Amino acid sequence: MREGEVRIPSGCAIAAVISRSGERMTGEAIIGAMKPMHDRSNGLGGGFAGYGIYPEYRDFYAFHVFFDCRDTRKKCEAFLKESFEIVKGELIPTRKMPQITDEPLIWRYFVTPLKSVLANLQLDEKEFVVRTVMQINTRMEGAYVFSSGKDMGTFKAVGFPEDVGVYYKLEEYQGYSWTAHGRYPTNTPGWWGGAHPFTLLDYSVVHNGEISSYDANRRNIEMFGYKCTLQTDTEVITYILDYLLRRQGLTLPEAADVIAAPFWSTIEGMKDEGKKEALKYLRILFSGLLVTGPFSIILGFDGGLMALNDRLKLRSMVVGESGDRVFIASEEAAIRAMEPGAQHIWAPSGGEAVIVKVEGGTV
Repeated sequence: MREGEVRIPSGCAIAAVISRSGERMTGEAIIGAMKPMHDRSNGLGGGFAGYGIYPEYRDFYAFHVFFDCRDTRKKCEAFLKESFEIVKGELIPTRKMPQITDEPLIWRYFVTPLKSVLANLQLDEKEFVVRTVMQINTRMEGAYVFSSGKDMGTFKAVGFPEDVGVYYKLEEYQGYSWTAHGRYPTNTPGWWGGAHPFTLLDYSVVHNGEISSYDANRRNIEMFGYKCTLQTDTEVITYILDYLLRRQGLTLPEAADVIAAPFWSTIEGMKDEGKKEALKYLRILFSGLLVTGPFSIILGFDGGLMALNDRLKLRSMVVGESGDRVFIASEEAAIRAMEPGAQHIWAPSGGEAVIVKVEGGTV
């Protein structure tokens, strides 16, 4: 992406914080983390994902939806009522800001699939929710579901991330984990739905980089029913992770070994025969899901975070700790903004997955 006439290949800012004990914190710290990385953004996109923010509706899927007009909203609501019980529907609270313009209608719905519909289709509820999200996003013009997990939510817009956080009043939410992104999907037209994080169910991805394997990855993942509507690499990474983790049942380390697989020469040189054979198996079976090119990503999920660099570490990412909290960001300055006394700050190696889970697992 170009800023004027100057190419900035390491642009984009990502950050995250999680409490291992599950202690909930407001969104103020994660907003503050984006301020020292302001120059990595360009005002064309910013966003956040918070986990544990809807405890009173934790058993329901929280659909966050952009609408272009009231008629589209009514049409979408009628569609949802055919297959879901809508427990609550409301405008997502925002505050007027001169920096944030051209706002769509931004609604959220707390829903649960009707058991009769699931029984008739013989689908588990997560797969049904995924298919519903895909159907709305590909067939209902003027409506876009940009968040669909339980007890979590994504908040994004066209603007600088520190402004987007204030716009959505994130200081009024409390979650045990937060992720953030500044800038915009590379080579993609600017609009609200195209900002990060990209989500599906409780998986959310923020990404710094530009993958060169986009077309190969897209063609491969679309064979399994996913629809890539935004022409951006981060959307593809999100669907790949959903496919590997939810549908294939891989562990987080195994999924990391698929998308950031070691080079064949590295695998062949391993002395641990068990590990060598496992990596060979993953590389062969999921060859079309290897992500190549520079990237650093943070995956948020129910009960934890995973940070991962490309195998050559062509994008910056650092990790720090303080007490029960773990911090991840593109720059140490962002970690210091969240916690000045953070300790044990280090830069993970290329392809090295950093996985942090809340004590006791899923929240």
